[in-house]
Amino acid sequence: MTLTTNPESYTQLLAKYQPKIIETEAENDRVIALVQELEHKANRSLEEDAILELLLTLIEKFEEENYPIPSGTPHSVLLHLMEASDLKQENLIGVIGSRGVVSEVINGKRSISKAQAKALAKFFSVNVGLFI
Repeated sequence: MTLTTNPESYTQLLAKYQPKIIETEAENDRVIALVQELEHKANRSLEEDAILELLLTLIEKFEEENYPIPSGTPHSVLLHLMEASDLKQENLIGVIGSRGVVSEVINGKRSISKAQAKALAKFFSVNVGLFI
């Protein structure tokens, strides 16, 4: 049995959320707030899931265009993501290892392992390929 969305309910949600291409930071912030509202809603309907997916796609498009992740070495990408997220070395303790390991990775004395790359990708919500 395939579940399908109800066109009337979906139309009502479209009217409520009014999704459109995001062009400004203020619009992006507004859509992020809508996404958070939907993400925290218990027992979302299929229609709400569809709207949530649409809003996430719009946010992703805006952020890819306005905050491109630079290509470069895994180390430079890590430093960029840390700066963009206003993070310090301490924030990565436990994510990729101990204080000493984090310090060595940040300072370029140790390369990022595959396990650390996976952990960093999950932590920053980015593709693991950026760290490999």
